Amino acid sequence: QVQLQESGPGLVKPSQTLSLICTVSGSSITTTNYYWNWIRQPPGKGLEWMGYIGYSGDRNYSPSRKSRISISRDTTKNQFTLQLSTVTPEAAAGYYCARFDANRYGYDYWGQGTQVTVSS
Repeated sequence: QVQLQESGPGLVKPSQTLSLICTVSGSSITTTNYYWNWIRQPPGKGLEWMGYIGYSGDRNYSPSRKSRISISRDTTKNQFTLQLSTVTPEAAAGYYCARFDANRYGYDYWGQGTQVTVSS
């Protein structure tokens, strides 16, 4: 069974860097045709795609946040990480990691999400 679990601080101060980890079990992050995504949902708003790291290590980021986002991975731990620098209160949201299956062209597994608050 594939499971994704987000972890990280629930509270971040403005201008700091937000770092979240997604730990994956039941599926290798290096398996062909899987892309590992970060998606967030601010309160009262829709889902916002942040970016992904692919099975080969390729990355793609949301153009509007490209300068502040970094997604990396640790294949030995089967984890991938989101870093969002210089956060503002607008970064407060539920953050989700999700697997995208390129064969089926859809998201098939999601983490339960982690809530992030931005406050001094």
